[in-house]
Amino acid sequence: MPNTPRIAVVGSANVDLTTFADQFPKPGETIFGQKFDMGFGGKGANQAVAARLCGSEVFMVARVGDDLFGPGTIKNFEKLGIDATHVRQVKGVSSGVAPIFVDPSGQNRIIVVKGANDALKAADVDAAADVLKSADCIVLQFEIPLETVYYTIHFARKNGIRCILNPAPGQPIDIKAVADLDYLVPNESEAETITAMPVRNLEDAKKCAEKLLAGGIRRVIITLGANGSLLAGREGMEHVRAFSMKSVDSTGAGDLYSAGFLYGLTQGWDLVHCAQAGAAAAAEVISHFGARPERDLGELVRTAISEGV
Repeated sequence: MPNTPRIAVVGSANVDLTTFADQFPKPGETIFGQKFDMGFGGKGANQAVAARLCGSEVFMVARVGDDLFGPGTIKNFEKLGIDATHVRQVKGVSSGVAPIFVDPSGQNRIIVVKGANDALKAADVDAAADVLKSADCIVLQFEIPLETVYYTIHFARKNGIRCILNPAPGQPIDIKAVADLDYLVPNESEAETITAMPVRNLEDAKKCAEKLLAGGIRRVIITLGANGSLLAGREGMEHVRAFSMKSVDSTGAGDLYSAGFLYGLTQGWDLVHCAQAGAAAAAEVISHFGARPERDLGELVRTAISEGV
């Protein structure tokens, strides 16, 4: 039987406001959309939900606003079986929101308003120390203050806890401040933003990974969309192919990849099978509208790579 890992997610909780349209509007243009959907999201929350659907015990450390979205977000975590003890409301601040625009090909454009996510500080990490120290892995993203991300990475290393960072949305960072990471998992554009190096193909990705490894990060996994992913560590590099799946909506693909990859790690799988698990989870979410999976992810990834595990 699979292990039941304890996963702590320190990160964002947003409300997704998704509009589907035949095309994106031009500057100054108003167009009619085809469909609208509102749901709970945020990169941290998406990863927490995905980890939970993989069968993990999940703890969320986050901040929400004192608007109508705040209590609903907390109740949604609890409904899904995620420990929300350290998800707190911040007075006088809105919850994080993410207006998402999706075209018929499944491509999306997202504007994130961080709101209360910006109020998650190092002191809040310390306040959740007992929970974090009990975790098998801490998962981070970039929709909270960078200082909080850096502090949490240091906290994880000091306490011997495995730590994974999905650096999204991409932004320039202090490589030295994340050098204690076990795994950095960017996509092409995020890797390009962090390193200021182009990542247009597999060879570009290898050069980019070399720079990140030289900065002290132990392992780098660059996701390459339909071209799979590149696994890079001091022991070498390996290209892993993607699962073939028609993309309906790419929202949440990176979050689901991270959750599937994490599932493999907590089961003791080798990195190639972890990457395949991430690819299977990402393929599941892009096959339908919305950033949340519709199937049991643990069973999905186990089935997808059963011949090799």
